[in-house]
Amino acid sequence: MTSRLFAPITIGTLALNHRVAMAPLTRSRADQPGNVPGALNVEYYRQRASAALIITEAAQISQQGQGYAWTPGIHTAEQVDGWRAVADAVHADGGRIFLQLWHVGRVSHPSFQPGGALPVAPSALPVPGKTFIVDADGSGVWSEIPTPQALTAEGIAAIVQDYRQAARNAIDAGMDGVEIHAGNGYLLDQFINSESNQRTDAYGGSSENRVRFLLEVVQAVTAEVGAERVGVRLTPMGRFMGMGDATPEATFGYIARRLNDWPLAYLHLVEPAMVGTVRDEVADPRWDRMILAMRAAYRGVLMLAGGYDASSAEQAIADGRADLIAFGRPFLANPDLPHRLRTRAALNAPDPSTFFGGSAIGYTDYPALA
Repeated sequence: MTSRLFAPITIGTLALNHRVAMAPLTRSRADQPGNVPGALNVEYYRQRASAALIITEAAQISQQGQGYAWTPGIHTAEQVDGWRAVADAVHADGGRIFLQLWHVGRVSHPSFQPGGALPVAPSALPVPGKTFIVDADGSGVWSEIPTPQALTAEGIAAIVQDYRQAARNAIDAGMDGVEIHAGNGYLLDQFINSESNQRTDAYGGSSENRVRFLLEVVQAVTAEVGAERVGVRLTPMGRFMGMGDATPEATFGYIARRLNDWPLAYLHLVEPAMVGTVRDEVADPRWDRMILAMRAAYRGVLMLAGGYDASSAEQAIADGRADLIAFGRPFLANPDLPHRLRTRAALNAPDPSTFFGGSAIGYTDYPALA
């Protein structure tokens, strides 16, 4: 039987050989100082160039957008040069690569913020989570997140422009496109969800208002680099970092319909199988219905992620549930994952102790098949 997972597909103007994408994975290994992608990052992505499409780890669009130690940026000339080396290496091995654009919003710490300011958010509400900062001795440590400051309308407009410039920087670095990260409890997701957005202005209240910021970012980024080079990532019904929405089906259904306004490369949905790096045992039972409803509402290419294996990915493509499947932790531990899935070979197991920060160990030393 012919594998649908390994059938070709076109996204935007890119012809992909198969449908096994590499999901964005924060690894906290950018060179210091400056959060610049270095030689280790180049090798990591080069090893995984057999993905139909690599979506890079999230890169902060500004210094304000950083929330974790040692994550790469896309807002300085040095960072652009670092990402150019990554893109060149992936392309040299025949791969395709999109860079994920990130602003963490409230999931940050004054140690990352310009002038030691409080992180920014839609509303000044406590944050149920921790972030990964650099301790006084230079090591990484998990730290409580302070209550953030609410963004002004002027602050929102400035961040929209930061997204625009970051997208231009990514294309100048040789990336095939960009993915707007609007999920996982970070800034755009904080605006989307009513639990974290208690505003009373044009960016709060109704679903339409809470989605306004995302749509302004999509408009700015697509105008800058072309809609065919832009993907959007959402985590409907995700609970990471205190997310929750009073009317999720209405809110995310509205987003799916509105994204049809642009001929995007794809829409990327993360099914709520995971919360952060652990499996969610109490996921909202409505999520399956929502994914299918968003699939019906969105007319473009749909990518899904969230705990898939070879069999479930094949079934999702065969059923028309998705057009591509993004794999996270399996790609982390298996640089040749598409070949392993195609041949049903055994997979290397990932080592969680090396997920964030460190050296080549647990990063570029996972073996490929002989």
